[in-house]
Amino acid sequence: MVKQSDRAPLLDWEEIPPPDPNQAAPPPPAPPREDDSLTAVIASGDGSPGRPRTVLCGHGWDRPHTLGTDRHVPFPGLSVRDQWEEKDQIVAVFVVTFDTRSGNMVEWCLPHDINLDGVEFKSMASGSHRITSDFIYFRKGSYFGLACFANMPVESELERGARMKSVGILSPSYTLLYRYMHFLENQVRHQLQCPGQYSPLEAFYEDKKAVLPPMGNGLVTACPTWSVTTINRCMHPEMKITHPAGCMSQFIQFFGEQIMVLWKFALLRKRLLIFSPPPVGVVCYRVYCCCCLANVSLPGIGVSVPELRPFFYINVADITALETEMSYVACTTEKIFEEKKELYDVYIDNQNVKTHRSHLQPLLRLNAADKEKYRKLTEQRQMLLYNQEVDGDCTSTEEDLFILFFMELNNRIFQILSEVAGSIDPTLTAEHVRAMGLDPQGDRSFLIDLLEVYGFDITLVIDNLCCP
Repeated sequence: MVKQSDRAPLLDWEEIPPPDPNQAAPPPPAPPREDDSLTAVIASGDGSPGRPRTVLCGHGWDRPHTLGTDRHVPFPGLSVRDQWEEKDQIVAVFVVTFDTRSGNMVEWCLPHDINLDGVEFKSMASGSHRITSDFIYFRKGSYFGLACFANMPVESELERGARMKSVGILSPSYTLLYRYMHFLENQVRHQLQCPGQYSPLEAFYEDKKAVLPPMGNGLVTACPTWSVTTINRCMHPEMKITHPAGCMSQFIQFFGEQIMVLWKFALLRKRLLIFSPPPVGVVCYRVYCCCCLANVSLPGIGVSVPELRPFFYINVADITALETEMSYVACTTEKIFEEKKELYDVYIDNQNVKTHRSHLQPLLRLNAADKEKYRKLTEQRQMLLYNQEVDGDCTSTEEDLFILFFMELNNRIFQILSEVAGSIDPTLTAEHVRAMGLDPQGDRSFLIDLLEVYGFDITLVIDNLCCP
């Protein structure tokens, strides 16, 4: 089903997925349970006093919405920066094609003078000729991109029996790119069937082209950081609009207990590289999920550490840029990266997580505390799914649970470290470590790295002297 843009009524480009006739209206929110949810006060859009509400909220979405508002009204109570990030910010639209003589090439773009060097490879992943369709998130300088790829068989000797194209967009932020996935999918099919007809793309760009803020510098920022208030106030749009419902669930099921290993590397701001053959779209979501593992909402924590930058899909053309990155998460379809060990700290091949750095290798081993944390996460997921299926409680999502589980875990660790660092005797004992949910012995190496990365001046006293 196609719906006209509300900002440009004469344009007919924005596709809205058809409603699910079997989906019932969500029931009233269930009362909060103290054991598995947080409660925060949300300010009303009209400035009246807020009301308590559980953090876990909403299930089964296609497009984000504000609490108590429609799509015409900006999120109430957001800062200027947040409101800016909710606006359309399309700085380029382009079509990439595979030419049997020249290889990947930019066929068309707007604006015509924008530098798209390298986009022809970022938007059509290596190995894509073996699949029929895909979508790709990537970075291009200070911008993020989303491209939809399709491969159509044709009876043409010149094209060697296959026509391959990608249609994509660039924006200073990746948080709103999701909105145009359906449009890009339709347009790449249109370009395959009717090459050279760009009028829908021209209309789209004129409607959505960015007017960058006066103080904006276009710099790439790290993954969004959430606080409890932010999550409640605006349904954490940065999370919901970046992945489909079920993304976090698939991430948990794919990696299992290894999530706790990835969590430690993400919190230590290491360079994580995920390898997978095409399709690469789902792997881009794994990049995003890895970034979510390191969220901390305590003020002042992490200001002096490298930002965990999501690079999403990369190829050999990104090697120079990666050489100067201190912390990132990225994915690739090119096996050659495994040999370039100077570019990464952690290499993830399917569920196999490995590191060539000897001081990080102890972190690959799961300990009892890791397994207990994963058990609690699994229990909370199972309870959530049970409530959804049996009680029809659709006020919570796995995405909410996942984000909050790791954010609360990280907050607890840094809260204890901050309290110890500010005490008369800044000594971290085994009791402190257990209170963090860590293993005094199994996580000793992790703690040493954590204290160094975040600059805590604390003495560790957790050695077991009788058992070296």
